[in-house]
This record gives sequence, C-alpha cells and structure tokens, in this order.
Amino acid sequence: MQNSRKRIDAHLSSLGYCSRSEAKKFLKMFRVCINGVRVFETDKKALHSDITVNETQLDPENLTILMNKPSGVICSHDDAGILIYSLLPERWQNRNPKISTVGRLDGDTTGAILLTDDGVLNHRLTSPKSDVSKLYEVTLAQALRGDEAEIFASGTLMLNGETKPLLPAKMEILTETLVHLEICEGKYHQIKRMFGAVGNRVIALYRVRFGEYDVQNLAPGEYKILN
Repeated sequence: MQNSRKRIDAHLSSLGYCSRSEAKKFLKMFRVCINGVRVFETDKKALHSDITVNETQLDPENLTILMNKPSGVICSHDDAGILIYSLLPERWQNRNPKISTVGRLDGDTTGAILLTDDGVLNHRLTSPKSDVSKLYEVTLAQALRGDEAEIFASGTLMLNGETKPLLPAKMEILTETLVHLEICEGKYHQIKRMFGAVGNRVIALYRVRFGEYDVQNLAPGEYKILN
C-alpha cells in the first residue's frame, strides 16, 4: 500500500535498489536516511516520502513512463532481441512489480508508448472499454485509391478473424502515400490489417500520440516520467 510505513529493505527491494538480502550491504555503501538521519538497520520502518539515498528522494512507488520507442526494439520481457526494458535504468528493471508496456508496438513500429508498474492503470488503459485515442502516422506502399477514409469512418469494416466490425476511425490524408490515422482500439496488427483490407500495405508506422501524450520532444529511445 502506498504511503504506509514499511521496512527499509522492503522499500529498497520493491524499487529495485537492491534485493532484500543485499540491503544490509547497500546501507553501508550508500547514505540512506530517514528524515535526514542515516540508518544502518534493515528493519527500520518509514514512509516512502521520508527516505533518501545519497540525499536524493526515492523513486516513485508507482512509475509510469512515456517513451519514444525506436525501431527494432521488442515490447516483451522474455523474447530474443533488444527488449524495450533494456533502455531503462537497471534499477527500474529490477522493480517489483515489474514495469510493463501498456499494450505493445511491433518491433518495426516506432513512437509513443507508455510503460508502468501500476497494474490497475495498465488494465484500465488497455481495456476494450477504455476508449483511449491513438494517433498514427502511416506510410503506405501504394497511393491511396480514394475511399479509405470513408470506409474507416463507417464503423462497418470487418477484419479477417474478427466477429465485430471496427469502431469508426478518423483518417487525414497528408500525401497520396502518407496519412494520419486515429483509432481508439488496439487489435492485433490493426492498422496493417485495415490497409490490407483496402488493398494496400503499410511500410512504416509511427505512433504520434497515445491518449494525451505525444513524443515530439523525445528522441528515439528517450523517455520521461509522467506525474
């Protein structure tokens, strides 16, 4: 529970600073203080907000991050290849509960993605009922034929393997092979399948915005903590 008094070793291990068994050594190596007073006993209890490590406040108890995902990075904890979590500080990779992506982006898809260790928040944002808007920049292999925006907005497009049509999506044409597409669902390979259904192919996909968060000020691989 947040804002509760816990043992120092419980705070440190849950936030990834060290394991419970390493806590005693950690307290000797680093200046861990409760309200400015250094402590060496792992069983001392304190509020999260009262603890500092080397004069720096502890990391947040719940951590939510906005990242500009680069190409070639995989949204998984255990697949082969470059995992998105490897772009985070090692301490954050050792948090318990683990940080997980809010939904996924394919390896070749770039742009805005949220990561969090808040399971309730993650479920709320990925629930089919969440209605969170996602804006994508889509580069196409062939020129638009002209009726795509109308089809996507109709709410009648049925993808192969699905039992319900897609919700209406809004498309803005930038060039004959570049569009912005706004959706509020997150079905498997949804945008690639949508353009496949109208006889085209996606060759590059960049998520401009997730909900209210965009990554226009973040370079690929950069991230920031969200309040």
